[in-house]
Formats: sequence, C-alpha cells, structure tokens
Amino acid sequence: MKKFAYYPGCSLEKMAQSYHLSAVETARMLGVELKELDDWNCCGATAYFHVDELLAHTLCARNLAMAEAEGMDLVAPCSGCYKNMHACNAHLKKDRDLAEHVNFALEEDNLHFAGKIKVRHLIEVFAEDLAAVKAKATNPLTGLKVAPYYGCQILRPRKFEHENVEEPQYFEDLLGALGATPVDFRLKLRCCGAALIITNREAALSMVRNLLQNAVDSGADVIATACPLCQVNLECYQDQVNAQFGTNFSVPVFYFTQLMGLAMGIPTKQLGVGTEFVAPPPAMLAACRKTAVV
Repeated sequence: MKKFAYYPGCSLEKMAQSYHLSAVETARMLGVELKELDDWNCCGATAYFHVDELLAHTLCARNLAMAEAEGMDLVAPCSGCYKNMHACNAHLKKDRDLAEHVNFALEEDNLHFAGKIKVRHLIEVFAEDLAAVKAKATNPLTGLKVAPYYGCQILRPRKFEHENVEEPQYFEDLLGALGATPVDFRLKLRCCGAALIITNREAALSMVRNLLQNAVDSGADVIATACPLCQVNLECYQDQVNAQFGTNFSVPVFYFTQLMGLAMGIPTKQLGVGTEFVAPPPAMLAACRKTAVV
C-alpha cells in the first residue's frame, strides 16, 4: 500500500469538503493511504509570499518538516497549496541561508526541514497508475464528455525537468481510464481568475466566461477540476457571468475525484455529489443512479 502525508489545506475543510470526501474515498479504493498531518497549518495561500517571504516559507516548511518526521512524501489536493509547498521545498534546498533562518523558527516546535521528501499533487499520484484506476472503474462513465481543467498552478512554474507544461495529457488519460470521453479543451491551462474575483471582478468574470464558452464549444457535458478555487470560480459565478455578458451558461463543475468515485461505484453521498449549484448532466446522472445513495 502506498502511503502519503496528506495535506488537505484550508479550503477542503469547508467550501471544498466534497473534494476532501471524494479524495479520501477514492484513495482508499486504490489502496492509497492518505494520513492527514497532525496540526497542519495554512500554506499562506497566494498572497502571503508577497507580504513576508521568510514567514511564508516558514509556514510551508513547518508542514514539510512534519511530513519528513513521518518519513512520507507530502500530497496536496489543492493546486495553490501544492504550488506553494513544492516551491518552498525546492527553494529551501537551494538557499541555505533562508533554510537556516526557517529552521531557527521551526526549533520552537522541535521540527527541522532537511528537504528529504517530495511534494506531489493528488491527481499525479492517481494518474501514475492508470491500470489500477481502470481496474477499479466497474461503473464506467460511458458517454460522459469531460473538459479536463488543469488550471495554471499545477504545471507552472515548471516543477520537473521533463514535464510537458504546454500539452499535458495525464488528466485526459485519467478520465479515459474511467470510461469518460475527454474533450479537446484548448483553454485547459488558462487561469480561472483566482483571487482576482475579489479585487477585479469584471476581469475575473471575463476569464471565467472564456473558460465556460470553450468548454461548451468543445461539447463537454461537465468540467472536471483539481483545485478548489477553480471549482468555486467556474461554478459559483456562472450567474454573474450570465448577467454581465448576456450568456446562459449552466455548466456542471466537479472535482476529478468525484468522477473517479462514481466510476468506482462509491455511493454519491460519500463523494459529496448533490451539494453542487449546477446539477449533473444526464450522462452523469445515469452513473449516479447505478450507485447506492447512503
């Protein structure tokens, strides 16, 4: 059994609880143990690295040090948390002076960052064993057309030397293993607007509109995402997009782990399906009806 230090991050405790539920359930089905870090703390989100670099690195390093103490690589389902944690891990390995200052702060918790573990995104963990995913997909999502939305933070900045940051394929491959049909979603790497939805809503809504339009034009029944902020922007602001631009979008947006769970026959309630604003499409409802709702 594969075992990872699981870092859920702040969003998965509340607004993205369905992501947490479905992540844990699908991991269990695949024989992957996600051991939640005890007393984990916020990664600092997007803004804090521009406010106080030392403290921002210390926040991430504390989580990394706890995972190191457990002897496990760290897995994050949130793309923002993944980016911050991965960047901190790489930066502290190169900047010994910064690492020394961070470790001085970590002494307060009897922790020490040594850079001995890897930081992984949850989707990468699942996508590296497609044979296991396909074997567990006993309730394949046949006929469901899915737009795979990577977003902008999983791949950029480049995290691995040979990583294809322009035309990644592993999300599509994962959806294919579930029996779904991944569509040619040309804007799959574009930003959803992120926190710009707070500071410049008009600009952010325009970015969301472009993504929704591209998904509709590609023939997608649903958008699959791997980030809680992307999910919120793409689903929760559709009414505002429609009011702003005179459109009529009603595009379902689900976490990739929810689609995995449906394909594996996990009851919908255990996946958080049913809490969304936009109802599932007919092809997805058919898959839902095949699973027992508990």
